[in-house]
Formats: sequence, structure tokens, C-alpha cells
Amino acid sequence: MRLQNRVAVITGAGNGIGRSIARSIAAEGARVVIADIAADAAQATAVEIRSQGGKALVVQTDVSDPASVRRLAEKVAESHPAIDILVNNAAIQVNKSVPDTLPEEWARQMAVNVGGVFLCSREFMGQLRATRGVIINLSSVNAFFVEPGCAGYCATKAAIVGLTKAMAIDHGKEGVRVHAICPGYIDAGLAEGYFQSQPDPARARQEAGALHALGRIGRPEEVAQLAVFLASDEASFMTGSAVIVDGGLSAGLPPKGV
Repeated sequence: MRLQNRVAVITGAGNGIGRSIARSIAAEGARVVIADIAADAAQATAVEIRSQGGKALVVQTDVSDPASVRRLAEKVAESHPAIDILVNNAAIQVNKSVPDTLPEEWARQMAVNVGGVFLCSREFMGQLRATRGVIINLSSVNAFFVEPGCAGYCATKAAIVGLTKAMAIDHGKEGVRVHAICPGYIDAGLAEGYFQSQPDPARARQEAGALHALGRIGRPEEVAQLAVFLASDEASFMTGSAVIVDGGLSAGLPPKGV
């Protein structure tokens, strides 16, 4: 129970990696706030956590909207005097090159992926200073190792790494630690949407797995356990890091014969 009695806000926790992080943080004793634009999905996560004896509050939130993020903070304050952990996970992905991306698609992706990190961190920073808390931002291996056809997404994930480092420097003396997690292909969330959009989802999943040194794509709980570690006192001397969890995808060429 490494996070006993702490309060965690997790955005985009209605499915995928965010849901797994919420479950894992709750299992370590934290009370979790599930902030997601999809209310039904968020409620499903909360029901699952409560069925395991955990505590979960749902607040429907659009992280790109300052008023919505303010409402999130107000709803959290009704139940908790301050939070200890903020996980900025909410994201969208537009699979297009720059010429094919519409200006409104670019703006929306930036507003959710980067703007959400900014707005939520800004809103809760005062509380995190008081609790000497932790911010965990979900970036991607695509911040360093880009792939064709997702220029805007790669740009947002690289921006998150830069923002993570800037906040770590600005707020380290206040006791706030800030981390970025950079997953490779994970069998959930945005990656699952990509696989399902392909003519043969099973083959697309297999081909993606072959790109990794470990010969497979990751599981959401493997990212979630890293989030638990970074949020815990075990990572007390870590801040400003972009931690890659990608099964070796960005380490080099895939193994021969795969």
C-alpha cells in the first residue's frame, strides 16, 4: 500500500492506460478522481475500483476547456482538501501528415494533449506544493522515435517532455516532482484504435509487436506499475525524467528473423 490515504486525479481514466493507472493507484491505497470527457467510461472505471474495495470519484471533464478544469478542481475540493498525485493522461491522436491535417484537427490535438497538461497542472499546482506532490505526464516514445503519418501527435508528445522538464526545474525546490512516461505500443487505448482501423487488426498488432526487442506490444498494467512507482516515495530522488517503457522499440532495429 505505497500510496495509502493519498488523493490522485487521473485524466482520461475511462479506458486504456488511464484506466489501468487508476486501478493500480487505487489498489495501492489512494483515493482516485477519474476525470474523463466520456462519463459512462469513467463510471465503469469507478465501479471496477469500488468493487475491489477502493474509493473513486467521477468528474466529467474536458481537459482542453479552462472552465471544465476549474469545475474539476471545485468538485475535488468538495471531498478532498488537497491532492497528492496528478496524472495527465488524456490524449487524442490524429494519424495524418502535416499537409493532410486540418487546422482544427491540429488545434484540437494541441489543446487536449498539451493544453490539458498545462491547464490541469496550473489548476492543481498550489495543492501539490502544499502536499509536496507528484505530477505524471503521459508522453510517448514518439517524442523521440517518430513514425510516419502522425506528425501532430508526435509534436504534442515531444512538447509534453519539454513541459515536464520545465515544471520539474521550476517546482523542484517546492517539493513537487514531475515525471513523463513514454510508452511504446500498448494493447489498449489509442493503439487499439489504430489497430482496429487497419484492414487486418490482428496482423497489424503482430507486426507492431515485431518492432519491439521483446517481440510483443506492452500491456497497460506494465505502464501503470511504472506510474505507481513514480508516484511513490520509492522515486523520491527522481524528477524531470522521461521514462521510456517501450519493450525496446526505440533502442534500435528489431531482432533478426522476426
